[in-house]
Parts: sequence; C-alpha cells; structure tokens
Amino acid sequence: MNWAQIITGCLLLVNVVTFMIYGIDKYKAIKGKWRIPEATLLLMAVFGGSIGAWLGMRIFHHKTMHKKFYIGVPTIIILQIALAVWLAYNCLTK
Repeated sequence: MNWAQIITGCLLLVNVVTFMIYGIDKYKAIKGKWRIPEATLLLMAVFGGSIGAWLGMRIFHHKTMHKKFYIGVPTIIILQIALAVWLAYNCLTK
C-alpha cells in the first residue's frame, strides 16, 4: 500500500464520518435533543471532511442558513483543493 492509497482511505473515512455526524446532528435538532457543537462540525470539515460536511448540509438541509457554514465549508473545500494541487505540483516536480 502506498501513501496515496493511505491518504485516500483516510480522507474517505473522515468524509463518511463527517457526513454521518451532520445527519446525526440534524436528527437531534428535529428531536430537540443534545446537539453536536458547531465547532466540532466545522473542525471535522477542516480536518479533511469538507466534502462530507458539504454533502451533509445539502442532503440533510442542515446548517444551510448559518453564514459560518454556507460560506465556511465551501471556503474550506477551496483551500483544501488549493493545498492538494500545491502539494501534488511540488511532489511531481522534484
């Protein structure tokens, strides 16, 4: 197994977990139960789960009216893509 496969697997896992956390938080919001802190939801996006967060927002219609989410999550995605392109470019040119 090479580094690309390990990184891909980790990113897939964190995105699936993030997506599930957004779904769980939406369920808890509907039921009036204890909620997952917004900081946790955003940190999951920052630590690689940005696509899962964005999908969770869209599919569960969750946090779509909160500015820090509807602007923050797409911004995190853009920054992560830029970082991935920069890393790929620097690794391939050396």
